[in-house]
Amino acid sequence: MLDTYGISQNQLAGAMGVERGSVSRWYHDKRDPTAETVVEIVEALANANFQAAEEFVKLYLGDILIEKINSGR
Repeated sequence: MLDTYGISQNQLAGAMGVERGSVSRWYHDKRDPTAETVVEIVEALANANFQAAEEFVKLYLGDILIEKINSGR
């Protein structure tokens, strides 16, 4: 998704003030970010490209909403 919007892992890491390795682990699904970190990711993406932030929210949180709907909650 970052590539689509011309945002590198280094740029996101710099905007968030974290190591690129952290972004790489999230990007490659080796570790999930904390809830607080998800907010920071959205904020950093919104500063770089608002559409990237919107897509991240849909991709990352959309699954949670779909699971809730499918489980009848």
